[in-house]
Amino acid sequence: MSYQGSKINPTKFDRSQIGFYVVLVPLAFLMVLPIVYIVSTAFKPFAELFAYPPRFLARRPTMENFEEVVQFMESTNVPVSRYFFNSLTSTFVVVAASVIMSLQSGYVLSKKSFKLKKTLFAINTISLMFVPAAVKIPRYLLIEKAGLLNTFAILALPLVAMPVGLFLTKQFIDQVPDALIEAARIDGAKDRTIITQVVAPIVKPALVTVAILAFQLSWNSYEASNLYINSDELKTFAFFMNSLSVNAGTEVVMQGMLAATTLVLFVPNLIIFICMQSQVLNTMAYSGIK
Repeated sequence: MSYQGSKINPTKFDRSQIGFYVVLVPLAFLMVLPIVYIVSTAFKPFAELFAYPPRFLARRPTMENFEEVVQFMESTNVPVSRYFFNSLTSTFVVVAASVIMSLQSGYVLSKKSFKLKKTLFAINTISLMFVPAAVKIPRYLLIEKAGLLNTFAILALPLVAMPVGLFLTKQFIDQVPDALIEAARIDGAKDRTIITQVVAPIVKPALVTVAILAFQLSWNSYEASNLYINSDELKTFAFFMNSLSVNAGTEVVMQGMLAATTLVLFVPNLIIFICMQSQVLNTMAYSGIK
């Protein structure tokens, strides 16, 4: 195969890129369609939601669905701002704690030598195979024994430990040269300084990915509010939206509200991923390299 006349990673458009565009543009179009459908459905009037044949795009966009959601929020006993505050606080705690724990644990498993090191990492890797439903009962029993039922801490604590976050961070830290760490240690740097000033800047893409995954996990989670909390004042925005979706699922007239709530929960995840997608792609490219 001849590559004459082609360039590797050209700064401007080059004819050698046409083949990539032929493949990637249709794929990108297919991937964008679900997002467009979610947005379009949220703005459809009631008549278009059940039109036959179904319409992909809204012909007469309206804000009625969102107005109904706001009216429903105002009719609740607990202010929706309270649910929103609980979600923001717990999500911030989960993101911060997950990044810190993944960074420190990944550094220890990558650059320290101790007994059962490989065994601990193997256990973490095996835990990736377990879906949340498989550990729901043991988790509930542990939480009950720890006396954490109906407490604010339970919104964040079960989500802090992220096996996938530790795996990605550890694999990234493996790429940090040992000589660099030894040089910092010779200069008198302690482990804390090495982690924060040497390792963290190098593995920033992995940490950003962990933060995104932690945000999505916490922001969209309603399991804790549903299983471990009885007080409405401690429940999250995702639980409120899920309750609204459940009620809407049984009534035809509430399908517009269901579409609107789906979009409300989806938008923050989309914005964060778009803003940080380059870091995520870097992490996926290098996490499996040793």
